[in-house]
Amino acid sequence: MPKIDIEALPVETGSGYPGHRAALMDGRSQVRLGDVSGLTQFGVNLVRLAPGALSSLRHWHVQQDEFLVVTEGVCTLIDDHGETLLHQGDCAAFPAGDANGHTVQNQSDAPAAFVVVGTRTTSETGYYSDEDMMVTVSDGTMSFTKKDGSPLDP
Repeated sequence: MPKIDIEALPVETGSGYPGHRAALMDGRSQVRLGDVSGLTQFGVNLVRLAPGALSSLRHWHVQQDEFLVVTEGVCTLIDDHGETLLHQGDCAAFPAGDANGHTVQNQSDAPAAFVVVGTRTTSETGYYSDEDMMVTVSDGTMSFTKKDGSPLDP
């Protein structure tokens, strides 16, 4: 199955974020290209953003690298350095362990999209730069807590 028929694949919306944070991802959808292709060493997702939509809460990963390339429209990378416009063909990279929290937002009036590639590990810890929240992942199950490990407020 070398060629992937993207339009035939299921589109996922919504978020795994707890409580009120889930609604912050309205306007974002993704297609899991790596999963349907049988890839096991890294994940590949096509993320589409409606105008105004965010890709995620600003975050960084302890063990997993991330790389993205914009495939449609204009995206705004928001990280610890400020805001950077990313046009079609532009790329950004986020090495594991670099505490530079990042997200992508579509601040334009037109749809935008990017492909993101990330390391797959059986466990992971991620931190959210603008909230007292961390996520731990073990065998595909996400658990959200405060950064000190105590229960998260709704």
